[in-house]
Amino acid sequence: MAEVNTRKRGSKWEYRFEIASVGGKRKQKSKGGFRTKKEALEAGTKALNDYNQGGINNILDTNMSFSDFIDYWFENYAKLNYKYNTLQQYSGHISNHIKPQLGVYRIQSITPVVLQEFINGLFLKGLSKSHTTGIKSTVSKILDYAVFPMQYLRYNPCKATITPKFESSDSIRYIISHKDFKRILERFPEGNVFHVPLMLGFHCGLRISESYALTWDDVDFVNKTISINKIIYKRYKELGDYSKSLGWYIGTTKTSSSNRTLYIDDVLLNTLKKEKIRQNENRIFYGEYYTNQYISLDKDERNRDIKSIVEMKSNAHTDLEKINFISVKENGLLSTVESFKYCARVIKHELKINFNHHSLRHTHATMLNENNINPKAIQSRLGHSRMDMTDKYTHDTDILNKEAAKAFEKVIGGRDK
Repeated sequence: MAEVNTRKRGSKWEYRFEIASVGGKRKQKSKGGFRTKKEALEAGTKALNDYNQGGINNILDTNMSFSDFIDYWFENYAKLNYKYNTLQQYSGHISNHIKPQLGVYRIQSITPVVLQEFINGLFLKGLSKSHTTGIKSTVSKILDYAVFPMQYLRYNPCKATITPKFESSDSIRYIISHKDFKRILERFPEGNVFHVPLMLGFHCGLRISESYALTWDDVDFVNKTISINKIIYKRYKELGDYSKSLGWYIGTTKTSSSNRTLYIDDVLLNTLKKEKIRQNENRIFYGEYYTNQYISLDKDERNRDIKSIVEMKSNAHTDLEKINFISVKENGLLSTVESFKYCARVIKHELKINFNHHSLRHTHATMLNENNINPKAIQSRLGHSRMDMTDKYTHDTDILNKEAAKAFEKVIGGRDK
């Protein structure tokens, strides 16, 4: 069994002990710089114990900066386990907030006090609740990895911090009334490039990335269903750098529960039928100048195949697989999530309606809840993996409030008889 030996080198003391041999050759671990033999022996005994208990990780890189550990975590864990959009979000948190404030600390010097001051600073800068909690969550995930499997830390100090209390208005989600949605459709009527994405959000509660990824193959006009099985998203040359785009890609849905088939009402069905006829007419009108979309295989951070969207004129010759998106412009060019930003600005500033596309998803869920639809059915329709997520999408409205009052009155009336 290995034992700790000490020796004096100059004016300082050093400890040394044997570790596992490699290729039949004996290996030792040593560290110097101790003022006394006693200090060296105590440190060596602890290091040997850590080595025997959990491997050598605990005694390696004791001076590693948090910045260097973040890079290690990002390359060896994050890129292997998170989707591209999540990596983009984490990269922004790291480069804009975490590294500038915490990167210079040794990883073992990251204490709850240091982290609490960091989180308080985000709050005082005026960052939103969602942004602040998102950054805190990123820090916590990195430190979780430092605890296990790396064993650099014995516990995650972020777990002992408290998020400051934000004003409730920070988390307001707007519900679109029937009257306001009618005004929106009058501004963006049938034939407008934004009409179908608006209808899909209101009638089905789709995420915007799901709406723009729908193809005509996903629509079953006979059985009145649409299948949600993919998203579109934008990739960039460098994570966290939005200045150099690589274009649009087809990705997997947010979770496995997001893959779903939804029944649609006749209003939406007729809208889709008219849009398909309109696109066929435009294809004939533009002829060789009409633009088609195709799928080209590329590689991602994990060296896996990913699907890039390539656009070509109708007269181009290619062996690439063609894909027929529902949301395209008059001349066939792809309409995207970024295109919808113009629509949202018009609704907010011209129509004076508090709006974003996600508010249509909240509206859809709330309308179903108002009409006493089974919560499990709402969860399935939204593609949520957990019911607590669906609960966040069903909002208290005047209709629900009045129904609650009527129900209570009925209960009280029954008791008084």
